[in-house]
Amino acid sequence: MTKKQLIMEKAIELFAEKGFEATSVQQITDECGISKGAFYLTFKSKDELILALIDYFMMQFTSDIDYVVKNTKNKEDLLYKFYYTIFNSFSKHADFAKILIKEQIRSFNEEFLQKSHIYDQAMDKIILSMVERLYGDEIHQTKHDVMYCVKGFMKTYAELFLFHNLPLDLDLLARSLVEKTNVLARNITIPFISTELVQLLHQSKGKEATKDQILELIEQNINEIEESIEKESLILLKQQLIEPALSPAIVKGLLENIRNHTQCKWTSYLLRDYFEVL
Repeated sequence: MTKKQLIMEKAIELFAEKGFEATSVQQITDECGISKGAFYLTFKSKDELILALIDYFMMQFTSDIDYVVKNTKNKEDLLYKFYYTIFNSFSKHADFAKILIKEQIRSFNEEFLQKSHIYDQAMDKIILSMVERLYGDEIHQTKHDVMYCVKGFMKTYAELFLFHNLPLDLDLLARSLVEKTNVLARNITIPFISTELVQLLHQSKGKEATKDQILELIEQNINEIEESIEKESLILLKQQLIEPALSPAIVKGLLENIRNHTQCKWTSYLLRDYFEVL
């Protein structure tokens, strides 16, 4: 475990127990067994640490959902697996999600807002591709409305078990939301959200990652990890970005090699999207 991973892991435990405001850098360093100087060599401030934690969880969440949508071959299972994966992830990280929403994160600076827009835009793209695959021309005029309805289900039902301590039956919840989504998708007749409106929203939120930005992220991953298979795969994927020479099957295999590494999940997502790997 790297020093950065240690700090983030211990900070999550303290934030869940005490909250953001009540947890000091000194308490975090004491829990980690490191000096304040070592902390500030990794993070410039507690605010930067909090943003890194949010970044980390959003990367994990978005990349996992994207993988499920792209790799579920049976359309009959797709919507169920989508909802199950989402709420299973919320359940696993419930403590952090609770304090994040409860405290409304005081560091709403430009960097945080930009990151939020990027993840929101990525989720829009994932959900839209799913509903297009599921319902096809049947919802051509209303597909963006369906997408926003799905996002509404995600938010509303997550709050139910995050803040009301209700017993969570993931299977029942996923099946129930599949039914609701199907009813909405097949019966909506009056579109409100147009393609043009979505494009305007995305323009205001920011642009997708460029090739140079992906290369920079890969280089960062290569420098941070030690595992040989993941590192070798990243080196080959970096070369593929610079000078394509590998077959789609090999690229897909390399992406599988890095997909479950916690530090490479976002890289895997960006590369899957860039190479259009299904």
